[in-house]
Amino acid sequence: MLGETAVPTDAIQWPVKQRDIHNSIFDSRVWDDFAVRDDDIVIATWGKAGTTWTQQIVGQLVFDGREDLAVGDMSPWLDFVVPPVEVIEAAKAQSHRRFVKTHLPLDALTYSPKAKYIYVGRDGRDVVWSMHNHHANFIPGFYAHFKTNPRRGPDPGPELEPPTPDVAQYFREWFAGDGYPWWPFWENIRTWWAARSLPNILFVHFASLKADLSGEMRRIASFLDIPVDEARWPAIVEHCTFDYMKAHADLAAPGAGAFWEGGATTFIHKGTNGRWRDLLTAEEIAAYEQRARVELGEECAHWLATGEGLAPGRRDRAA
Repeated sequence: MLGETAVPTDAIQWPVKQRDIHNSIFDSRVWDDFAVRDDDIVIATWGKAGTTWTQQIVGQLVFDGREDLAVGDMSPWLDFVVPPVEVIEAAKAQSHRRFVKTHLPLDALTYSPKAKYIYVGRDGRDVVWSMHNHHANFIPGFYAHFKTNPRRGPDPGPELEPPTPDVAQYFREWFAGDGYPWWPFWENIRTWWAARSLPNILFVHFASLKADLSGEMRRIASFLDIPVDEARWPAIVEHCTFDYMKAHADLAAPGAGAFWEGGATTFIHKGTNGRWRDLLTAEEIAAYEQRARVELGEECAHWLATGEGLAPGRRDRAA
């Protein structure tokens, strides 16, 4: 990396797990016995920040642009308690270069110096607009399973119910409840941001993927030590465009989209930013931006809103 000075790995202070989270969404304990391999890739986000998009990009890089790649099945959310434990066992048995996802804050994850981590960020207001579509279109059976799931933890938290159809009100509830009804938002960003100088973590932003998909994919490939096959590159990039993913949504969506009304094409929704601008008041927009600065600090808040601002040497640019 340009401008980086190599630091001996034995001199690095690696993140140490501080707590477990076991509730109606997470079971962080699964990471304790997940034997990490030297080439594993972990994609981390709060959620709806470009997680599936990044999984598609990584899958296309690992498998050199393969057409029939069922990323939704081969790249599981390991700490999610809704799928059966067989999903975790299947991931353990994979023989290819593994890429899995997590929505945990970093201090609840068993972090490994062996793996490579990609943290994907997106403005919280855009996250909420995407999450509302995600939440509003769950099939009724998903809510029932959520409540009766035997893997739920001892502190399940809020019961998941169908959301208000008013997306601006959904944002107000999310904002007032710090991620309600899901999980805390600010701590997730904050804990990962604190690790941004580690040599095995890359920060990617949704807006940057939108602005320069090919360039960002090259940056990810460089970070993952995956050589770019120039002859295959146009096809690899095409397979990571929104239009391609929408047309092949059953391969990209978890469970081929079975949890959503309308199936996988509902899960792969719009992929746009800024839909909140005409629906939130000026006061609500200002309150969000002030809260972001207080919770995250100026530098992180600016990055989260724009994708800009990571300092040189912190894996914000390809070498």
